[in-house]
Amino acid sequence: MLWHEMTIHTTEEAVEMISNFLHEAGAGGVSIEESGTLNKKRDTSFGQWFEVPLNDIPEGQAEIKGYFSEETPVEDILEEVKRRVEELRDFQIDPGDVRYELKTVNEDDWATAWKDYFKPLRVSDRLTIKPTWEEYTPAHEAEKIIELDPGMAFGTGTHPTTALCLRTLEKVIKGGEEMIDVGTGSGILSIGAVLLGAKHVLALDLDPVAVSSAGENTALNKMQQQITVKESDLLGLLNGKGGDDLGITLPVNIVVANILAEIILLFIDDVYQALEPGGIYIASGIYKDKEKIVQQALEDSGFDIEDVCREEDWIAFVARKRS
Repeated sequence: MLWHEMTIHTTEEAVEMISNFLHEAGAGGVSIEESGTLNKKRDTSFGQWFEVPLNDIPEGQAEIKGYFSEETPVEDILEEVKRRVEELRDFQIDPGDVRYELKTVNEDDWATAWKDYFKPLRVSDRLTIKPTWEEYTPAHEAEKIIELDPGMAFGTGTHPTTALCLRTLEKVIKGGEEMIDVGTGSGILSIGAVLLGAKHVLALDLDPVAVSSAGENTALNKMQQQITVKESDLLGLLNGKGGDDLGITLPVNIVVANILAEIILLFIDDVYQALEPGGIYIASGIYKDKEKIVQQALEDSGFDIEDVCREEDWIAFVARKRS
């Protein structure tokens, strides 16, 4: 089968939004490759090893590829994607000097090839992400394994924001917490939280592809009793649209959101309402140029910043709701 491959050369800052545009346009798959050269060092602090050589994408830049079936009107989709990418500038997201490419490829060239590059990845002292198709033996008894098949949902642990969130959760979770994972994607943060000792996690996402993927990964890890996956956002949940079988009792101990800063700013007050006094909010996916505006918004809404965690150009805030 033949597919249209749409390549977008942009900035790392704009990767998540543009990837979402491609999914919404009907892409059958999306791949992301960020800079691996110049001043960027690979993190080997937890014994990570890398089989794939560094690429020559300039620092701060990225290449996103979306794949559309042969009968899709890809030229029309390209024009719509271009329009939406340019609108990002109105939201202070810089896509840079964007370039677009179109070509036709064979399905075998992309459908499974990416799996060759997704290997077991140790992201913290206690957590290792293992693709379902790979063999892996834990290095010690305390090491916890996240079995993952991300499919088309965002979140393999290889992106700095996901790894940053997992490491932050490891610091915060003490055992027995109830947590909400906003924008769960593949469900990776929910699974990691349960492995670290959380009692129950409510995983929310508005994308039905992500909801399906998170449910499948929850089952892979045999956590159906500890993780409830819902197609909803936090505001919908607070308004009683999440249903009765949430698996948690509001307010909760922890809320985590690995989403772009622009989206985080929209529901800080909702997070405040969903948390118990003294509860923890982990807000990640924040590019470095948005650090101050997010910090100010958190403090204005009644949070105290307890920690600022960094991974490359990305930031996660650990904020506590004032009692």
